[in-house]
Amino acid sequence: MKPINNSGKMSPIYLLPNLLTLGAMFGGFYAIVQSIYGDFISCGIAIFIAMILDSMDGRVARLTHTASPFGAELDSLSDMVSFGVAPAIIAFNWHLHEMGKIGWLVTFIFCACGSLRLARFNTLIGLVDKRYFVGLPIPSAAALVVGYIYMCDKFGFDTKLSHIIGIAVILFAAFSMVCNVPFYSFKEFNFYHKAKFRILIASLMVLVLLFLYPDTVIYSFFVAYAIISYILYIINLKKASAIADTLENSDQEF
Repeated sequence: MKPINNSGKMSPIYLLPNLLTLGAMFGGFYAIVQSIYGDFISCGIAIFIAMILDSMDGRVARLTHTASPFGAELDSLSDMVSFGVAPAIIAFNWHLHEMGKIGWLVTFIFCACGSLRLARFNTLIGLVDKRYFVGLPIPSAAALVVGYIYMCDKFGFDTKLSHIIGIAVILFAAFSMVCNVPFYSFKEFNFYHKAKFRILIASLMVLVLLFLYPDTVIYSFFVAYAIISYILYIINLKKASAIADTLENSDQEF
């Protein structure tokens, strides 16, 4: 059966962007399989590769003028597999299966919030500022969860405390996906803008650290991305509240 778009016409299927999307889905599926065998290092690498492929398919489709409703639907389904279902199962196979009902409920909450995040994203296309996402993007949420498990496995953190922190990380990522906090999308990030010399030096230091400790730096980026977004949101709320109080006081004086 051929895909049909909203206008009743057959939606075209293009090879290259859809292959990238299927590659991202394969990364998520591979991560699930590796989690069954307890290889959480491979899980982290597979999810990271899936994130790279997921970031490429849309750009390739736009550059080659091969975007289609079919590709958009496939991309959404791929995101659900790779960044919604896969992190939940990986976390469950990590240590949460040892916690009984709490373990599978926590992982289901993440999976459910991921599906809600994707559904809301699809309905808000063209209605919100492209510079920001409403809620934490599902790939970033997956990176927080799988990255934490990866770091625990790499550095041998296998205590009850690390498992409890893992639950907190999963719930934080899950509820961040369905919150109304704006997260910068980097869609309009421009490397051609003028920059100060100290910014160049700082970027060089980041590149050196990335070369020496790639996994730690990458995971630290996603943690900082989530935390800084919340901090900026709180600061903007306080500024808006202060402006509202000032206007209210000025109205009362008149």
